[in-house]
Amino acid sequence: MTNSSTTAAAESGPGAGTQGTEPTGEFTHRQIITVLIGLMMGMFLAALDQTIMATATRTIADDLDGFNLQAWATTAFLITSTISTPLYGKLSDIYGRRPFFLFAIGVFILGSILCGLSQSMYELAAFRAIQGIGAGGLMSLALAIIGDIVPPRERAKYQGFFLAVFGTASVIGPILGGFFAGADKILWVDGWRWVFYINVPIGIAAMIVVARVLHLPHHRTDHRIDWPGAVALIVGLVPLLTVAEQGREWGWGSTRAIACYVIGAVGLVAFVLAERAYKDEALLPLRLFGNRTVAVGAASSTILGMAMFGGLMTVPLYLQIVKGSSPTVAGLQMIPFVVGIMAGSITSGQLIARTGRYRIFPIVGSVLMTAALGLFALIGADTPLWKTMLIMVLMGLGLGGNMQPMITAVQNAVSPREIGVATSSVTFFRSMGGTLGTAVFLSVLFNVLPTKIREAYTEAGVPAPQGGGADLSDTSFVSKLPEALAHPFKVGFSDGIQIVYLLALAVMVVGLVVVFFLPEIALSQRSAQQQRADDAAAAAAGGTAH
Repeated sequence: MTNSSTTAAAESGPGAGTQGTEPTGEFTHRQIITVLIGLMMGMFLAALDQTIMATATRTIADDLDGFNLQAWATTAFLITSTISTPLYGKLSDIYGRRPFFLFAIGVFILGSILCGLSQSMYELAAFRAIQGIGAGGLMSLALAIIGDIVPPRERAKYQGFFLAVFGTASVIGPILGGFFAGADKILWVDGWRWVFYINVPIGIAAMIVVARVLHLPHHRTDHRIDWPGAVALIVGLVPLLTVAEQGREWGWGSTRAIACYVIGAVGLVAFVLAERAYKDEALLPLRLFGNRTVAVGAASSTILGMAMFGGLMTVPLYLQIVKGSSPTVAGLQMIPFVVGIMAGSITSGQLIARTGRYRIFPIVGSVLMTAALGLFALIGADTPLWKTMLIMVLMGLGLGGNMQPMITAVQNAVSPREIGVATSSVTFFRSMGGTLGTAVFLSVLFNVLPTKIREAYTEAGVPAPQGGGADLSDTSFVSKLPEALAHPFKVGFSDGIQIVYLLALAVMVVGLVVVFFLPEIALSQRSAQQQRADDAAAAAAGGTAH
């Protein structure tokens, strides 16, 4: 690409130099804030979607007669968002972040409209998959853009803005989800459908803001696109995640399950071979994982995702089914978790900015998460709510100290040209862990619940309701039972959830060991954009001298 065309691109937004010169790559505080507005709008969509579903899922699943199928809606979303994440990272490194960020918002809006039209749990799962394709770009591209324009050491100063988005979405989301789920009809439409429709006006506003303010200098670099790797990744992951979800019904040794194992294994082998063949142009360049920081970041993020999704998805279920909270109240009762995340993130971010050291925070965060999961495993049907809320704070503190410092560490350890693919790699592995955690832990939960519920009724010496409490396609009957019959069901449900937390605890212990291998590298004082501008200037000077 010629210098003049690069300059023209740069002059359309912040970071441009004076007329007729190359961009400096330096952004003023005001320019960074302008770009952040666009990013925060997109991230608000993704954050709101995750939190608004938490309290509405039970109502949606009951209404569509699919409480025991609800994992499909979550898993489908996670599969597509996971697979699309590295594609967004690689393509945006080549063609620029802005068009892909706008594309991600557009697909997310389309998916939201379709989700609101769902008539069955299977339809909802299919449309959540479309929504996930958009969500895969919203989070990873926003983090990559911040890596482009803000030096690692300074990133903590702007972390508060992202935390404000997550905090707001985390508080508003569950309340809105509960409100919509609790309403029979709003404007002649089922209340829960507005959980998805509300994304449409927010998404359109986000697209307008992003189109107006998000202009970044970009050097187009022509590369082959690793489509074989992308196809192989899909062939590898989809069957394995499907069998993780459906294995309990099919039988883990059934013909369908074995077919999924074989196809998945072939896909993963093909993916590794494609990545080796494409080398630096690969979707996930294998060379990157020779970097110890990236390798530890990927492994740690996988485990963190499993523990986070696998453990926390059951808290709203516990609050609604065991504690009898309405969806709205359950949303409000999740606020201590949000407070913990914000406190952990703000504290770690400020300390990183002051000291330039980051390694200690993922270690402390992992210790806190391990302790929280251990305490969650002790919660029963009669545990006071305040104890559960204190454990939520502890879990939030651990997550807050873990997530952002790990991304900062990985971005700091790679070349500025690879910020996109490195950031999306960490996000990919965290999503991958979350997908596996959700599929495996929900499968385990629904596998053990019928037995646990029957045992609880036998122990209480009272007759089980019709079906023995084993039909979990609609759990709304629990609230209609007299307390003597409802309490054993709640005890059995709590006992089933305890097994999920014990599994998540075992996973998190491994994560604690892994994070000790994270190296400490001095944080750069220059953004990726500035480093790229320096490299371009040095190359131009070298060419002139030659």
